[in-house]
Amino acid sequence: MLQSLGRILRGASPALFIIGLLLLAGIRLDVSPAAAEDARVIPAPALDEPAGNAASEVAIFAGGCFWGVQGVFQHVEGVTSAVSGYAGGDKATADYERVSSGTTGHAESVRITFDPRKISYGRLLQIHFSVAHDPTELNRQGPDVGTQYRSAIFPTDAEQTRVAKAYVAQLDRAHAFDTAIVTRIEPDRAFYPAEAYHQDFLTRNPTYPYIVFNDLPKIEQLKRLFPDLYRAKPVLVAAAGATN
Repeated sequence: MLQSLGRILRGASPALFIIGLLLLAGIRLDVSPAAAEDARVIPAPALDEPAGNAASEVAIFAGGCFWGVQGVFQHVEGVTSAVSGYAGGDKATADYERVSSGTTGHAESVRITFDPRKISYGRLLQIHFSVAHDPTELNRQGPDVGTQYRSAIFPTDAEQTRVAKAYVAQLDRAHAFDTAIVTRIEPDRAFYPAEAYHQDFLTRNPTYPYIVFNDLPKIEQLKRLFPDLYRAKPVLVAAAGATN
């Protein structure tokens, strides 16, 4: 654990760095899931992708630290894979230390492979906006600050772009949030998987203070707000055996 923590601390946000130092010092942190941001009930997309016969599709979302975003979508029915990684920048800078500088153009992201016959792209967007992160926070999410933690959608085709733009406009018109949505829609961006030690981090580290405080409540909120889409057993990268 200490070796993994040491690797994670390199390039970590100030808040996470302090937590890590306290852990290394053996100081127990009492944190409450209630302190995490609450999920929000929002309307489903009025415009969604048409139902088709394809068995697999890919969505790429960013919304703060990828540990929690990955963890949420690993518990969603119809999702067959959720991989943490980087999108928005070049391949040469797609590593944790450089992305954490906030100067690469990358955002910590999650590539979600899903079965569109079981769950639609629009429903994934609804979960992302209501449970996985707060789309009104500009270049930050909770304790993490920087463009690498921005709220972003990386559409993989023109139809996803159309659905994402329409949904953001719909939510703003409905005043679904107290302030305007700042989510960036960035099409035609490549995705690069993150280092192995970031994959399945929530599942492998359920007592890690950052996870307890910021991310485990999201899993409970997913279960509460989307009981028909919640799966108790997560689909893990480790089980698939590859991230590419």
